[in-house]
Order: sequence, then structure tokens, then C-alpha cells
Amino acid sequence: MKILIIQTASIGDVILATPVLEKLHQYIPEARIDLLVKKGNEGLFYGHPYLNRVLTWDKSSHATRNFFRLFRLTRQAKYGLVVNLQRFFKTGFLTAFSGADTTIGFDKNPMSFFFTKRIGHALDGIHETDRNLLLVEGITGNGRVMPRLYPTAADLSHVEPYKTGRYYTISPASLWFTKQYPVEKWIEFVKEIPVEDTVYLLGAGNDKALCEEIISSSGQRPIKNLAGKFTFLQSAALMQHARMNFTNDSAPMHLASAVNAPVTAVYCSTIPGFGFGPLSGNSAVVEVREQLSCRPCGLHGYRSCPEHHFRCALDIRIEQLTTRL
Repeated sequence: MKILIIQTASIGDVILATPVLEKLHQYIPEARIDLLVKKGNEGLFYGHPYLNRVLTWDKSSHATRNFFRLFRLTRQAKYGLVVNLQRFFKTGFLTAFSGADTTIGFDKNPMSFFFTKRIGHALDGIHETDRNLLLVEGITGNGRVMPRLYPTAADLSHVEPYKTGRYYTISPASLWFTKQYPVEKWIEFVKEIPVEDTVYLLGAGNDKALCEEIISSSGQRPIKNLAGKFTFLQSAALMQHARMNFTNDSAPMHLASAVNAPVTAVYCSTIPGFGFGPLSGNSAVVEVREQLSCRPCGLHGYRSCPEHHFRCALDIRIEQLTTRL
């Protein structure tokens, strides 16, 4: 049997799709499973033991032309099952007209009327991984499966020199201003980390300047800027053995969950109740203690605080993080 799983959204969303892959492999181990992701996210799955092929959709240029290339590829592949985790028209179109015997997706997808099976979607307090698993419950039965990524032997070897002594990782950046703990608060926190411990700052290449600002304002401490230097899987491999990993409500939190690494996630404008919280065995959420009438201000972040005070971030006390050291 050939199966296609579709999730072309952000890195975190793709990581939270991996339980569907894990569950289908458990119940249909002989299946050839393909995964469709946005170009740039395929690095999460290099060397993945259960994937036959990773398809990519380049949305950065000629997105429509690239979409119809994918449409032809999926038709030619003759999948028996297509599972679409997204709620957008184009992936719904791809699913509905894939030619697969069985097509499953959420009822909020505008093309779901053409799927063979539609599942209700609601932000009702359950975790996103559990929402996703509802799509395949009729095939695999119920029961939670954790997100899972597989750093390769090369990834593990690459980070080995950094695993000396006790160390922490901090992923200070976010795509959205209101989901990012302010840089001055990260600086204040870093100053509380024992000087004999190492701090690694993780992130993408465009996070280098933010990380350098933290380093330059934190005094003489063993802090290394690794932003842009590690792949997704290398970052996950380093996180696995950290004393603690500190993140925003962002992709690094989900990276930690996918390798069961200890994680402390700082939530500013968003809340774990949306269903995207950390899942590691050793995990905690840090958020403002006062009930703010403006929080949460939306499911996703904003480029600035709608109320112009950003209290959901600025009122988080540093001791709420230091207790996790």
C-alpha cells in the first residue's frame, strides 16, 4: 500500500504531524509512506527510517507552477491513501483529485466535501497531535503517539564535541514579535545561569544578530552562538542531552518534544490551551501569572502588541525560568 501524508505548513506543524506517520507505520508496517512538506522543511526527515520519500512544495517562487507539478506526481504515484492535515484549498484540491482510493482530511478544508472521510476540527483543548491522530483513528484505533524525529549517526557525531560538561540551550527567536520573550529578558535570565555552565544559543541564520546581542550584554560567560550553524536534526541531537532547553512557543519547543528532550517553553501572547504545548517527559510552561483580559490575543502571533504594553511577556518573572535550571 502507498500512503501520502500532507503537511506543508510551518516547522512546528510538520513535527506535530509525525505521530500520524508513526501510527500508520505501526499498524501497516509494509506500507510505503511518502510525506509532502514545504520546501525547506525536508531536512527534518533526512535518514528517517519509516519514510519512502519526502516530496517538497516550493512556495517561495512559482508556487502555482510547482503545485501543478506536485499534482501530476501524486496522480502518477497512485496512492491508496492520502491523509491531509491541512485546512487550505490547494492541499485539499491535491487530496480530492489525487486518485487515491481513500482520502481523509479535516472538515474545515474547503475541498473536504470531495474527501472520502471528513473529520471535525475544533480548538477544544486537546493537543494538536491528538487532533491529527483523529484522522487515522478509523485505521489505527485510538491512543496517543508522541512526535518523533530521528537524528542520524552523523548528526549525533556532529554535536558530540559540544556535549562537554553541563550545558543549556536557549532558542530566543520567534517569527512573531508577540510570541518572543523580549531580548532584555533573555539577557537578564542568562546572567542567572551559573558561570561554570555553558549556554548554546540556537536558531536560524537570521537569528544570529539577536543571539549576538544576548552574548554582548551578558558579561563574561561561556555562551556560544550556534544560530544558522546546525541543521534541525543536529539541533535536536544537541537538545537531547542538555540540562534544560529554553524556548518560546515556537518550533524549537517541538524539536525538543520530538526527541523527548527537557524543555521549558515561555508563552507570551499565546496559551498552551490552543493545543500546541510541549510534550517531553520533562517539560514546563512559563507564562504571566496575572490573568490579562487581552491574553490570548490570537491563535498566532502579531508583529506588535495590539494593546501596546506587551505585559504578557514583560510581566513574566525571571525566577519563573531560573527554577528550571
